[in-house]
Amino acid sequence: MFVVVGVTGGIAAYKTVHLVRLLVKEGHEVHVVPTDDALRFVGLPTWEAISRHPVTTSVHDDVARVRHVALGQAADLVIVAPATANTLAKMATGLADDLLGTTLLATTAPVVVAPAMHTEMWNHPATAHNIATLRARGVLTVGPEDGALTGGDSGPGRMSEPEQILEAALAQAGHARGDLDGARVVVSAGGTREPIDPVRFIGNRSSGRQGIAIAVAAAQRGAEVVLIAAHVDEGVLAEASGLPRVRITRAGTAAELADAVAAEAADAQVVVMAAAVADYRVAEVSDAKLSKDAAGGPGITLHLIENDDILAGLVRDRRAGQIVVGFAAETPQAGQTVLDRGRRKAVRKGADILAVNEVGWAQGFEAERNDVTLLDAHGEVVGEAGGTKRQVADALWDAVRRIRANPE
Repeated sequence: MFVVVGVTGGIAAYKTVHLVRLLVKEGHEVHVVPTDDALRFVGLPTWEAISRHPVTTSVHDDVARVRHVALGQAADLVIVAPATANTLAKMATGLADDLLGTTLLATTAPVVVAPAMHTEMWNHPATAHNIATLRARGVLTVGPEDGALTGGDSGPGRMSEPEQILEAALAQAGHARGDLDGARVVVSAGGTREPIDPVRFIGNRSSGRQGIAIAVAAAQRGAEVVLIAAHVDEGVLAEASGLPRVRITRAGTAAELADAVAAEAADAQVVVMAAAVADYRVAEVSDAKLSKDAAGGPGITLHLIENDDILAGLVRDRRAGQIVVGFAAETPQAGQTVLDRGRRKAVRKGADILAVNEVGWAQGFEAERNDVTLLDAHGEVVGEAGGTKRQVADALWDAVRRIRANPE
């Protein structure tokens, strides 16, 4: 999910660092929006380092992207922690005098606040009125707890613990962990490389980001995930490395990927083929580097042979109740739209879900955004998703959940 974490000027901001860390560790794309006062408690470099994204407090930065509303529009979830009495009052009245305020007004995503203040401020009728107003609008409040406060005081007003805020926020966003509990999932990611000689290969531009996002989302929902990674940059793979319930294996060529998927899919409930698999391989791989001198002319001819269709094989060999998901990266061609080509492929492959996306020089591969149409085995549209690759991953698992809940 795309999560915005607003941080306001309270000492409990130090606990929000751990909340952001938990969100990032579970694979969410987290953007921190602190107020100027919040930076007096925890500095900007800490937020940038822990979230892995640039951080600003100003509506005048990144004007070309209209950042003051873009964050709110893109968000799947907004969390404000700590939420001071002043921030709650501004939210209730719709004030937007900083980046956090404009983000909150621009979003239609679920909003969760974790209040933190001294007991007298929490009990004040103005704060009670503001909380009631926000709750009536659908804002979820988590806490505050009764406990030790700064300055030796004690009572209601202590911000809830990060783990508690995380659990409540994910549930509010509709992506609560647990809807894949007990499921064993296999996900392939990245692009295969078919060797020509010890130096060269035939490959593709897949970064592996979509497959990684799918694997991380599944683990967050409670599945035990086997991630079979073809060529994936280490920085991308790091998003899944070390996560609970994710085991990573590597495969280089299409044949190696086919063997790995077949072995792991034997007892899996869901298999997602998100890897970009080469359709062809070189018939005879040279043991020595091919050189211009040996070519005997201005060019070289490679004889390519077709690789096995891994997705079709999974569908053919699947056991009863197993769900198979495939991806189809297509470009429009004369007389055929991307959806036309996807429908034909969906019927031919027979997967439970085929995610069809248009690719191009600057679209699909190596891009932050993805747009897919989900087709069933008959070529009928069963869903659409667009946005970050994490947003597409969540939409895909929502579609899988519907199949699991209503098997034919």
